[in-house]
Amino acid sequence: MSAALSARGVVRRFQLDRREVVALAGIDLDVAAGEFIAILGASGCGKSTLLRLFAGLDAPDGGEVMHRGERITGPSLARGIVFQEHRLFPWLTVRQNVAAALLNAPGPASEKALTVQALIHLVGLHGFEEAWPHQLSGGMAQRAAIARGLANRPDVLLLDEPFGALDALTRARLQQELRRIWQRERTTTLLVTHDVDEALLLGQRVVVMTPRPGRIACILVLPPDLPRDHANADFARLRTQVLGILDAADPAQASLRTLIPETAA
Repeated sequence: MSAALSARGVVRRFQLDRREVVALAGIDLDVAAGEFIAILGASGCGKSTLLRLFAGLDAPDGGEVMHRGERITGPSLARGIVFQEHRLFPWLTVRQNVAAALLNAPGPASEKALTVQALIHLVGLHGFEEAWPHQLSGGMAQRAAIARGLANRPDVLLLDEPFGALDALTRARLQQELRRIWQRERTTTLLVTHDVDEALLLGQRVVVMTPRPGRIACILVLPPDLPRDHANADFARLRTQVLGILDAADPAQASLRTLIPETAA
């Protein structure tokens, strides 16, 4: 499969209290078309910074980020993004919020209306088209945000901890919904998370990052037949393995390697 997204030698630095902080140091990553990648790490490891670079909302200080082989120089409708906060417009209904993403898109209004309705149905908000954001639960608002992120049929969907502010039950439900949507649409997806279980439940590969400076410690390749079930022994073994990597990795010595779990044999 060809790479939908690529990072080559990416470096990003910030100034903090007159000192330089290296958020990302030498990141190399390829994301195949149609792949679901989870980027996992603790706060401060640079995972959201990397996502913003892929979104075109920030620029690297060194190296380059590419979409379909073209250097990313700014935001694009071909790359949809969903943040931890839903960021719905409070003065628009659910239908209008999703439709807002299509204001500058080509095509007749009737076709756009059908697209909006199909997306609302896809994320499970049928019957709430005319609801206002303040009338929605946190989970429902995030569903609407995901629908808006998919409105332009982006080549890539970028998710920056979209379920981080939700309660455990709602988060579990939306994780299952997101997996269902990806299995149906096969949109190339990057999910940033600090939740090990979420990364293992959703990702085909899990990119584990370590902080200060942000580096890729390893890439965990999940077997296609891995049961996405907390109670499963293979799943539990992988969780323990990843937690060990996060706990033991030395950020100064971390280097890229591919880790294939025993369950793949």
